[in-house]
Amino acid sequence: MTPMAETALLLVDLQNDFIHPEGAYGRAGQSAPEIAALPARLKPLAELMRAKGGWIVATQFTLVPAKNQILISPHLQKLRPFLERRDFEPGSWGHRLVDELQPADLSVEKIAYSAFYMTRLEWILRKCDIRQLIVGGIVTNGGVASTLRDAHVRDFEAMVLEDGCAAFSPEVHRVAIEALRPVCRVATVAEAMEEIGRA
Repeated sequence: MTPMAETALLLVDLQNDFIHPEGAYGRAGQSAPEIAALPARLKPLAELMRAKGGWIVATQFTLVPAKNQILISPHLQKLRPFLERRDFEPGSWGHRLVDELQPADLSVEKIAYSAFYMTRLEWILRKCDIRQLIVGGIVTNGGVASTLRDAHVRDFEAMVLEDGCAAFSPEVHRVAIEALRPVCRVATVAEAMEEIGRA
């Protein structure tokens, strides 16, 4: 396994506005039990990563405020019409990584599915000599899959946590995990913790 100093747990979009009942998605009734369960499932892994000298990197989906509007992609506005000004706003409570997984060593704002698209993610990973990513978060078929595919073409070693990711339906999650097998390792949280424990 890659040395822990060169390994990051990449938490994709595990933010209050997505996860917390009082966040933007919770207020709109847009959640799933599998998504709600992720912070507690990933917390022991995050704690082990910290203890072993690894990195915690959080991506934060962002709606950029501009005058009296938010800058949002048309497809997302159509898909999620309930999103309002101040949802996913930089610096807000809703924008932050959920409390259970705090603190992150590095955070990156993102505006699209992939955490590499028009962000500083690759730059900070290279600067910190991070070569391996262990990826968990939401949604498996969106931000997680897009980020892993972009990591693959950038030659990062990557592992997706099969039970550390979720989608709005178990079947969509399952299909997305199967489609990721050619571009990254697939492992459970327990398997990742066992490997890290031996590091």
